[in-house]
Amino acid sequence: MIAALRGDAPAWHSHELEALRESAHRFFAAEFVPNEERWSTAGCVDREVWRQVGAMGFLCAGIPAEHGGGGGSLAHEAMIYEAAAKATTVAFGNIVHSGIVAHYILAYGTPTQQQRWLPRMASGDAVGAVAMTEPGAGSDLKAIGTHAIRDGDGYVINGSKTFITNALYADVLLLVAKTDPAAGAKGISLFLLDLAELPGFRRGRVLDKLGQKTQDTGELFFDGVRASTQDILGGTPGCGFAQLMAQLARERLLIAIEAVAMMERAIELTVAHARDRQVFGQRLLELQNTRFKLAECATRARTVRTFVDQAIGLALQERLDPVTASMAKYWASEQLGWVVDECLQLFGGYGYMTEYPIARLYANARVLRIYGGANEIMKELIARAL
Repeated sequence: MIAALRGDAPAWHSHELEALRESAHRFFAAEFVPNEERWSTAGCVDREVWRQVGAMGFLCAGIPAEHGGGGGSLAHEAMIYEAAAKATTVAFGNIVHSGIVAHYILAYGTPTQQQRWLPRMASGDAVGAVAMTEPGAGSDLKAIGTHAIRDGDGYVINGSKTFITNALYADVLLLVAKTDPAAGAKGISLFLLDLAELPGFRRGRVLDKLGQKTQDTGELFFDGVRASTQDILGGTPGCGFAQLMAQLARERLLIAIEAVAMMERAIELTVAHARDRQVFGQRLLELQNTRFKLAECATRARTVRTFVDQAIGLALQERLDPVTASMAKYWASEQLGWVVDECLQLFGGYGYMTEYPIARLYANARVLRIYGGANEIMKELIARAL
């Protein structure tokens, strides 16, 4: 890590966290990077990878030990997500699995739901996914069409979801559906579904994306799927929208954490390239334009890092509000887009070749301005608080 990018460590940082990040980085660099091309072609990692990562303790690091997790905090999760970005890999959906689904179960699940899923998710024996987005409903969750209609002692679910991370391997699905379409936001519920042998459930194709090609993203279909009342997260219908709103701040902070780590990695790669590349008889780094561009990138990365570290500190104190989380997600992802574009330019033609990590970073970065709520939605949420 170039010291100028990170600055002084935040108050919540520790030698233990730094050691975790370095250990995770070595693992991802050794086990993931060599397989990236093969996984990119396949559109997914090998299923056994999840168990391998679980055995290393890099799944559900922020889940209490009594539920099989690492017993750490958001800070421990952040180190692992940063390490993957530092290794220039987004090979699998750990942020969705560990950072989102597991924490919904921890926060709202019944003891039975927690005992059934969290230990298996921590070991990698069960992969988690969350299904919000639909072909006609993205950032506007109230517009979803998937519905679960009460039928006897359970529900019948019909609808479809798209752009679902971990769709191919998911064993447990957090499904957003309307249980009372006439009740608006109060009619939305979250179902925790066991996808093994679930009649009426079907996985669609793995989607061909612009970037993040090693991370399986797919379609899910529900045609008369039967669910019990015990499958509702927490056991009470109609709480889904409130649960989603409470957890979205965390999700958006995780995206900001991912963005700043990718930004710093792009700069590291570009500085190394500029030191080695000869242009007109001198190193690329000796040209004033190069130095000025890298100075701009480093300054943006430093300011974003400071903001994101502050937001992590607030989250650790349970003081992170939705507006600040929206600001962090919006600003970090926008600055990532600017920085990685400038860095790629300094690679010249090599930057356009996908065999170079900077090209993959460029493609991988674009979606951060879209998922977790499009940045236009982030601006609207921020503006409402003014």
